[in-house]
Amino acid sequence: MNYMEDLKLTQEWDKTFPKSDKVDHKKVTFHNRYGITLAADMYMPKNADGKLPAVAVCGPFGAVKEQCSGLYAQTLAERGFLTIAFDPSFTGESGGQPRYMASPDINTEDFQSAVDFLSVQDNVDPDRIGICGICGWGGLSINTAAIDTRIKATVAVTMYDMARVNANGYFDSEDSEEKRYEKKQALNAQRISDYASGEYALGGGVVDPLPDDAPFFVKDYHSYYKTERGYHPRSLNSNGGWNTVGCMSFMNQPINTYSNEIRSAVLLIHGDKAHSCYFSKDAYAAMTKDSKYADNKELLIIPDAVHTDLYDGGENKVIPFDKIESFYKENLK
Repeated sequence: MNYMEDLKLTQEWDKTFPKSDKVDHKKVTFHNRYGITLAADMYMPKNADGKLPAVAVCGPFGAVKEQCSGLYAQTLAERGFLTIAFDPSFTGESGGQPRYMASPDINTEDFQSAVDFLSVQDNVDPDRIGICGICGWGGLSINTAAIDTRIKATVAVTMYDMARVNANGYFDSEDSEEKRYEKKQALNAQRISDYASGEYALGGGVVDPLPDDAPFFVKDYHSYYKTERGYHPRSLNSNGGWNTVGCMSFMNQPINTYSNEIRSAVLLIHGDKAHSCYFSKDAYAAMTKDSKYADNKELLIIPDAVHTDLYDGGENKVIPFDKIESFYKENLK
């Protein structure tokens, strides 16, 4: 079988973080079960011997591997793991047409296909594979852990539940049948417009210029995606965003329904000042409620950290890499 698309991958270092001299780096590709070829950066500890524990990293939702998922992957490689940071289907350097679409099914499959790829690498121990999801991919990492028994450890950082936010709005402020109907009417009208024009209208990335009355969480996103701190030309959030109808299917395809059946270890990490902290708190509660497997689940709250502080550390370098390292080493034995 050969499902691989011929992707044009950038070979120069174009990340938003400096290259480490402690790891080797190369571009790799792999395919998911829908035949979409995904592009990834692989990071390997220099001079490593034998079969290594491995971690696949993705996120945030609308970001690219050259942003914070790459930072996480490179840092974990410095600490002894073979890692990949990948672009999801339809985004970044990965394949899939049309561009800038999302799907709870296909995006969960993207994580599973990363596990497929890692499992057959000569220098990876297939019994010691974990995943790490950031922001919207934190929720998708939990969804993946609920279906993929090969995953031994999952870290979900500053997570969003993309099904919940699409269906209910931010802070569940639109959680009513009427509000959902209004959104579905607008999205279905947009579908007709897109079909008639032959193009998918973009929904817009992070707002720029920033309005004076923008809520704090919008300012927080702007400070990362629209400045030299985290801007990248292939990032949806840094530019035109998803297609307006790109995330529509999340509205009535809830993820994480069976999270309390996850037997493997899960660590959720969130800042206590993040607008999104309720997602992790509620996900942890759902994951442990009436569960026989609650003992290896953990919620770590970082004092005074906002949402994007866990993208790149923020001014105070708050990403708890020591804790993440020890969690993976304990559970990827």
